[in-house]
Amino acid sequence: MSMSDPIADFLTRIRNGCQAAKDEVTIPASNVKTRLAEILKSEGYVEDFTKVPDRKQGLLVVQLRYDREGRSTIRGIKRESRPGRRVYVGSDELPKVRNGLGTAIISTSRGVLTDRQARREKVGGEYLCSIW
Repeated sequence: MSMSDPIADFLTRIRNGCQAAKDEVTIPASNVKTRLAEILKSEGYVEDFTKVPDRKQGLLVVQLRYDREGRSTIRGIKRESRPGRRVYVGSDELPKVRNGLGTAIISTSRGVLTDRQARREKVGGEYLCSIW
């Protein structure tokens, strides 16, 4: 079965795992999803992730992160650009999520970057998602 929006599926699995207080979630792997997981780890939203090979495309096992009170470090996660409505931003109009407290993830010609990295490199692209 084909999936029309695998990035939305990735984000929804993480959102649902956080709401259900799961320790980890398993997601079908791809290069873009692996890069998204790397960004979430480097920004401190998830503990870690591992890529597990299987007979198909492989799986990403993402360990979710919680604070001392048991609340998820991910307060919100939103898909911005969808297959039916693509959202592109230029280098001069890169969004700031929650006045810089959140992270926007942009797919650029130099790969998938955070809004801060894209601003530093002065590149725009497709506005994939916001996380705070």
